[in-house]
Amino acid sequence: MKRRTAILLLAFALPAFAKEATPLPPELSAYQLTPAPQPAGVLLRKGDRVAICGDSITEQKRYSVILETYLTACLPELEITCRQYGWSGEQAGGFLKRMESDVLRFKPTFATTCYGMNDFRYVPYNDPIAANYRQNLTTMVRTFKQAGTRVLLGSSGIIDTVPNWVKTASGTKEELNLALSKFRNIGIEVAAAEQVAFADLYRPMLLADFHAKKLHGPDFKVAGKDGVHPGWAGQVIMAYSFLKGMGLDGELGTITFDAATGKATATAGHEVLSAAGGRITLRSNKLPFSPGPGDLKSDDSIRAGLALVPFDDELNRLVLKIAAPAATAYDVTWGESTRTYQAAELLAGVNLAKDFETHPLLPAFKKVWDAVLAKQEYETRQIKMLVHGPEGAADREATFALTEKARARLAKAVAGAKQPAEHVITITAK
Repeated sequence: MKRRTAILLLAFALPAFAKEATPLPPELSAYQLTPAPQPAGVLLRKGDRVAICGDSITEQKRYSVILETYLTACLPELEITCRQYGWSGEQAGGFLKRMESDVLRFKPTFATTCYGMNDFRYVPYNDPIAANYRQNLTTMVRTFKQAGTRVLLGSSGIIDTVPNWVKTASGTKEELNLALSKFRNIGIEVAAAEQVAFADLYRPMLLADFHAKKLHGPDFKVAGKDGVHPGWAGQVIMAYSFLKGMGLDGELGTITFDAATGKATATAGHEVLSAAGGRITLRSNKLPFSPGPGDLKSDDSIRAGLALVPFDDELNRLVLKIAAPAATAYDVTWGESTRTYQAAELLAGVNLAKDFETHPLLPAFKKVWDAVLAKQEYETRQIKMLVHGPEGAADREATFALTEKARARLAKAVAGAKQPAEHVITITAK
């Protein structure tokens, strides 16, 4: 009986392998993508210390800022803290050399990794290069596991042009993307062999780039104008993939207004302070992901990225419902914006986070974002410039001790920015 229970628990904890939900378009039939595993439930635990590891794309501090801000503002009940470890030009093998000193010393309980872009060396698929990547990826995962760190192994994304700034790059754009697709498949194999979770960045970026070019033209580059480093649109897709890989369900709260009684209720994370005459005053501890307005046609826009993947539908649901509607339609005012909904829509529930680009919770969200960005900017300086600079060469331990004092103030500012916010939703019958 004990053996059967252990097997059931293990099966629940490990990712589930399934067929892809939708096939790739015929135009992308050359890409043979192994079905990616899906997380079996939420992988994060309360109080997790998350290490965000990767190369220059991570060092851009874009998807990493989205991740940390989301975990801080949208899921404050988890009390998660993060450190960002991006290093430009790095391969998985290079990360191995600094893993113990830079990362494991802080005892992370959960790590995301994003390697492969530099590892494939910007050349068509090469067996010896791929074998080296597989070995380094496996060693990295095992090292984390031995330290007690749970791993979300991320694939690389795509390229949008052959990078002319990589002097040794060769082959066509398609040949390089096909090589990256095979490196993605290697990541899935390593994740399965080592029984860790996997975040598929490659497939969502490949599809988003394909559809974006149809919508906006060839100049829209999900992988960035230089072909490799995504702008905000591509970074949103990366963050979406990591958050989905964590098994998060995107339920950020539901507010229900009873049109017959005039009363309102809210789920955990939100408190109804008053409700009278269709005016609902709330205090929210959980904030929706709130980037504000943006250009849907720009590959350097967060809004454009949100439009290319179901981020709001799957990860960012702050829902308003009406019970016992008496009218056929209602105006919903949140802050300075008003939208009209049919009663049937409100009975089913509407996603305020998706429908309102500007709203009263945006300033509170921005405070968290700004504090996270400031901290992550210092984390890059701490590790790259100081610990691995002249100061660290003279006395690494003393440099860590000194820089941790500076970082602690910034981490405290992130925690301090996570404050409840009061706001008003007004519902008026049409």
